[in-house]
Amino acid sequence: MTKRTPTEDVVIGGEMIRLGQFLKFAGILDSGGEVKEIIADGLVTVNGEVDRRRGRQLAVGDVVGFEGRRFRVSA
Repeated sequence: MTKRTPTEDVVIGGEMIRLGQFLKFAGILDSGGEVKEIIADGLVTVNGEVDRRRGRQLAVGDVVGFEGRRFRVSA
């Protein structure tokens, strides 16, 4: 049986946020350079699928995965 990783809720100020902004806002990464690199390397998932677009619009309920952790966009 696989243990499911708990999902951390990250409250944003509105209804939408870009993936790159979310990674910095949530404190997952510190700099835009880091964000650009890890997204380009395919190390970030959105709703379970790799997404290489920093400008990808995330909506409330989307789940971002990185290094075995999961973060849900919350209002």
